[in-house]
Amino acid sequence: KAGTKSNPSVFVFPLLQKQEVCGNLTLQHHMLEPVQRIPRYELLLKDYLKKLPEESPDRKDAEKSLELISTAANHSNAAIRKMEKMHKLLEVYERLGGEEDIVNPANELIKEGHIQKLSAKNGTAQDRYLFL
Repeated sequence: KAGTKSNPSVFVFPLLQKQEVCGNLTLQHHMLEPVQRIPRYELLLKDYLKKLPEESPDRKDAEKSLELISTAANHSNAAIRKMEKMHKLLEVYERLGGEEDIVNPANELIKEGHIQKLSAKNGTAQDRYLFL
């Protein structure tokens, strides 16, 4: 097969994923775990603070920890949304046959859907599909 000599991961990753220590889970699954922990930590800290007495010596550190983890969660969520938007843009690019160079981090798909264009000459409706 072309390109497999220069990319041994094509063979290595499937072998690693089948090992018992990996729990038969894919690499993508294992890469998601750290991202999923952040919201869990945030929920745990919020719950901890609800039950922690106001006069507790741990209160200040717990509040600072919640602030930091909340910032990390917001950053993570923003990055995920950005990647989802870029993925949608790539899908549009593929649907257009790759002819228009629209894939750029500065571009954003706002809306897409069917519209009807009214002809200026005779007022007839023409079906169109719009990417905005």
